[in-house]
Amino acid sequence: MNIKKTVRALLIINGLQFMAAFLLWLVIGTQVLGRVNPAIYLTIGIMLLSSLLTLMGLYTASRYQNDSYRESMKNLENLNLKLRAQRHDYMNHLQVIYGLLELGEYEDAREYMEPVFKDISKVSKAMKTSQPAVNALLQAKMESAEQKGITMLVEVATPLKVIPVEPWELCKLLANLIDNGITALADKEGEKKLTVEMRQDSRSYFFAVRNNGPAIPEEHQTLIFKQGFSTKKEEGHGTGLAIVSQIVKDARGELHLSSDTKETCFEVRLPR
Repeated sequence: MNIKKTVRALLIINGLQFMAAFLLWLVIGTQVLGRVNPAIYLTIGIMLLSSLLTLMGLYTASRYQNDSYRESMKNLENLNLKLRAQRHDYMNHLQVIYGLLELGEYEDAREYMEPVFKDISKVSKAMKTSQPAVNALLQAKMESAEQKGITMLVEVATPLKVIPVEPWELCKLLANLIDNGITALADKEGEKKLTVEMRQDSRSYFFAVRNNGPAIPEEHQTLIFKQGFSTKKEEGHGTGLAIVSQIVKDARGELHLSSDTKETCFEVRLPR
């Protein structure tokens, strides 16, 4: 759902209805023999209904936007804390490594540096776009995947400077695709791998989220983007991919799914 487009459409519809009602009032909305023409009641009813629908639409859009803002702000705050912690510990890590090298403990220095380097590298991989909210989201999802024993790779080849959706909507799109991949890998034995790819060409932005989890049955692939459809019995499932589908549709983009025993891939193309 594109919030700006929704609000604009509601305002245009409300304006047209108001103008039509006003013209109707002028043309036939006159008192006849002391009686009020029924068209006046119809006009008032249309105006009230239009106003009510507009208010409901604006409330829903505002609530959706506020929820997305809060989630993005939470991710940004967590990323900021992560960066501050890394900066605070930077000198301490250098001092420890320098001490180990001075003592000739090269293997210990390498072992000490390995998790530190991975931690710094993980944040660096996430911070490659010009969208702070997207960077924060990727960082949060990488940590979530790591906690579940999933190796999450992020390949960013675009700064996302001019994107046809709002930043919070792009975060919703990516978050739902990534969460879907994490869920698919939850019960998998052996290597769990999730890859997020972002790139662009002269005409479109390209996003792909791949996982090496179980294949999605072919009979489910045409239903998986419908609201409420889920193979999970627990409540709360069946909305994420429907949200993705709606965002892509509103942006006039394309959404494709391919799945076999080796890999499941969700691909999104958004026009530039």
